[in-house]
Amino acid sequence: MRRGTTAGLATGVACAMLAFGVPVPAAAEPVKLGDVQQAISGLARIDGVVGAIGEVYVDGKRMGRGTAGSRLLGGKGGRIPSGSRYRIASQTKLMEAVVVLQLVGEGKLSLDDKLGDVLPGVYGDGAGKIAVRDLIRHTSGIPDFAESGKFDVFDFTTAYQPIDLVRAARALPQGELGKYRYSTTNYVLLGMIIEKVTGHDRAAEFQRRLFAPLGMKHTYLATKVSDQIRGPHGHGYYPDAQGRPRDVDRLNATSAPEGAISTAHDVSAFYRALSHGKLVPEDLQRQLPRPFPDLCGGTVSSASGGLPGISSTTFSSTDGRIQFAIAATLKIDNEKAMAVGDATTKAAEAVLCPGR
Repeated sequence: MRRGTTAGLATGVACAMLAFGVPVPAAAEPVKLGDVQQAISGLARIDGVVGAIGEVYVDGKRMGRGTAGSRLLGGKGGRIPSGSRYRIASQTKLMEAVVVLQLVGEGKLSLDDKLGDVLPGVYGDGAGKIAVRDLIRHTSGIPDFAESGKFDVFDFTTAYQPIDLVRAARALPQGELGKYRYSTTNYVLLGMIIEKVTGHDRAAEFQRRLFAPLGMKHTYLATKVSDQIRGPHGHGYYPDAQGRPRDVDRLNATSAPEGAISTAHDVSAFYRALSHGKLVPEDLQRQLPRPFPDLCGGTVSSASGGLPGISSTTFSSTDGRIQFAIAATLKIDNEKAMAVGDATTKAAEAVLCPGR
């Protein structure tokens, strides 16, 4: 990986599809949870983590929270408030897929529509064979624009249009249609499709279709060249060319389109609604990205994301009752943060399936 580029964007894993349409029982069984603070403290001790926060919700009610580490590098700034905003990174993709599937459900778009027909002239060769469903499932063969090395993490002045990211991807070798290849460019194109079909920018559609109806009052889509998280939050850091961690509290959202900024409360509300079948028609739910391996004996799924300076994961029970949202600010390259991902899973297991 080239330091100083947005190759770190590619570390954001594909969002997981949870189990849908499962109603909460009238007399729900009590839920046994582990110690959230203890679990978050363990995560914050992992090398490369600056600070970590987490909140667990049961049937929409917060049942535990934790915060450890610090808001700023070097133990400075106190702890991050547990209800702080953070970048959910690739978890934004699942929200984008939901919006697209809503448009399909409304008859404004078809999963079989070809990229070349919906966005003529945007991608060139092969676009006439790539369907909307291929973009959602990462089976288009389109490479990730970040692999071009043209986008600098520390560039807070250059304003890119979505077509600029697509053109960078077009210059890379095309993959095989139908074969899974994780690529953020797929979702750049889906964002362009949302704007083409609705006549509104994607931030407005996210707000109208998701954030406002679900009461996600502290969630928004970042769109600015030099974007900073509003309100209380922890600072993430990313190594420069000399390996020194530099503050990436600012991020160029025009070259980092996985731009939703949320809170544990709000992102939990999204997954709860999704699990209960409130966002996507039942016949279309199977089109959502495939799940990560289950936790707690197959009763919990996860969706994760990574951008420079942040790793975030939301765990949700398959019946939709429980959500555990975790965010860790980093001071290392995301591609070296495997231990952080492992520790996040360990924290979730300790809270959601204690005693296993």
